[in-house]
Amino acid sequence: MKEIAKLKQLPPVYTGKWATATDAEVQKELERGTPYTYRFRVPKDGSLKISDLIRGEVSWNLDTLGDFVIMRSNGQPVYNFCVTVDDATMAISHVIRAEEHLPNTLRQALIYKALGFSMPYFAHVSLILAPDRSKLSKRHGATSVGQFREMGYLPQAMVNYLALLGWGDGTENEFFTLKQLVEKFTIERVNKSGAIFDSTKLRWMNGQHLRAIPSNELTKLIGERWKSTGILTESKGPFVDEAIQLLKDGIDLVPDSDKALSNLLSYPLRDTLTSSEGKSIVEDNLSEVAAHLLAAYDGGELLAALEEGHAGWQKWVKGFGKTLKRKGKSLFMPLRVLLTGKLHGPDMGASILLIHKAGTHGIVSPRAEFVTLDERFKMLRQVDWEALKKDQPALESAAATAN
Repeated sequence: MKEIAKLKQLPPVYTGKWATATDAEVQKELERGTPYTYRFRVPKDGSLKISDLIRGEVSWNLDTLGDFVIMRSNGQPVYNFCVTVDDATMAISHVIRAEEHLPNTLRQALIYKALGFSMPYFAHVSLILAPDRSKLSKRHGATSVGQFREMGYLPQAMVNYLALLGWGDGTENEFFTLKQLVEKFTIERVNKSGAIFDSTKLRWMNGQHLRAIPSNELTKLIGERWKSTGILTESKGPFVDEAIQLLKDGIDLVPDSDKALSNLLSYPLRDTLTSSEGKSIVEDNLSEVAAHLLAAYDGGELLAALEEGHAGWQKWVKGFGKTLKRKGKSLFMPLRVLLTGKLHGPDMGASILLIHKAGTHGIVSPRAEFVTLDERFKMLRQVDWEALKKDQPALESAAATAN
């Protein structure tokens, strides 16, 4: 029957061969031990309609279905029969499931009616799609909750993001706590079109939830991470508190915090000075700024300012700028490069204060490849500024000294 229907490009409908058989014909097959099934007799004419809470009215012509099996020849009842009886006897009010179940709904609705059960509300949600609009699968990356947890995603961020796949509250707001979702959710606002799973958006949302965590919880979470990964020797204290406050805006996943802290503690001066972006800063008389900075370090002025904290740093920078007759970007960019070894990063003053603390508190693990302030100034002394201007590898000896 299936092969004939396939050749005619028709749906595979059971023709009802045994529905009209005589008792004698049936008895003969039973005596021979022929396996048999129980089928649900479907009306030959008419249609069946349901009101889907998401898709509106859905209807099927009954002549496309045929009598379907409700108990297999091994005595096992089939899914559609079991789930209908199960839901009805538990008084399930709403059946919300994937759109893939729509064909099952026709069979289940017929069984509900035949057994005199009240029909629940049906709502068929669209599938979550990959960026190429194909069905989401393992080839597109993580697909289980456990995998996302291992990657550092927070439960509240996953719930928030998944809730927005095909639903919105009618505003531009995208950040919701679980309590807010419970208060605002209505099935009527669920969209019937397929939602694209955007891993970049999920990552961004996780960052929003991460930064919304109370500061003491966030400090515990990231501090313990830094200790367990071997960057720090302690998981709490003033250095940890200040480092998290400085770096948290650049952390979307807890594992990102490793890179953020390692980047702060590193000093890639050679790469920065020889980069195309760093060229203009070198040409802006960077060697003169370096000479004055080395003098401030050797004279103890810079270290004394750092010992006074943020106020001390600001006062020193202001005086340093006046001496060089520099301010704004022409002052801060050279200082950032010389002190951090980078062109970009978090607040420079807070970064230098943390680097100073890291060198004096002994909290950084030897495995962290931390370049202390003293080591940074040793590297600065090794720079051959004349050779650098001629695009020669002037900093190889400086890098060797630091190592």
